[in-house]
Amino acid sequence: MTIYQLPDKLIFPSPEDAEPEGLLAVGGDLRPERLLLAYSSGIFPWYSEGLPILWWSPDPRLILEPANLHIPRRLWRVIKKRIFTITCDQSFETVIQECANTTFRKEKSTWLVKEMIDAYIQLHKIGFAHSVESWYEGKLVGGLYGVSLGKVFFGESMFYRMKDASKVALVYLVKLLYHWEFTLIDCQVTTNHLIRFGAREIPRSQFLKLLTHSLKYKTIRGRWHLTETLTQEIITSKKIPG
Repeated sequence: MTIYQLPDKLIFPSPEDAEPEGLLAVGGDLRPERLLLAYSSGIFPWYSEGLPILWWSPDPRLILEPANLHIPRRLWRVIKKRIFTITCDQSFETVIQECANTTFRKEKSTWLVKEMIDAYIQLHKIGFAHSVESWYEGKLVGGLYGVSLGKVFFGESMFYRMKDASKVALVYLVKLLYHWEFTLIDCQVTTNHLIRFGAREIPRSQFLKLLTHSLKYKTIRGRWHLTETLTQEIITSKKIPG
């Protein structure tokens, strides 16, 4: 199979042309227009320092449908106690930098190179990238970020400095997306951590169909807010966790 070299023109090959492990194309740039085109096509960038930009569309694809969120009982008790204060879009730049630092500490390298960080910060500034933060006694102790288009949230990375901080942020995000009638969370690649929250693998062809449907809706662009009313709904939910 062929790995495509991207031209300056804003264009991507079909995701179905990707290599078996998901690699589709190389090159191009990380300007907002290209990133948004990539995500809307079921493609995302992922590469390390010293490598050219690599674009991926794995098969199978891991997704989480907000209505199918699974909350472990122990975590549910943590949420009920309101140990963490959860916010949206208050510290995007710090969250993405912490995600990069966490990856580097664990793997001695990170795919969140400076160019990627700058690109997602720019997407945040124009209203397409968002963060969810967990605070404890006024300190940022966990969070996550991703990209939103239509009724899809493309999850990118998370970090924690305190047990359960990122997990609680994830639950709040999914509950918020469910409240807004989002249909799909793209988890990209499979991890046991996300499967425990209800994520499942589907064929790429099915993912692309779901993506096309979900992108027909208007994007909730701009800074997101987590209201106290919604917070109360989350912690008083009568849904019994698994």
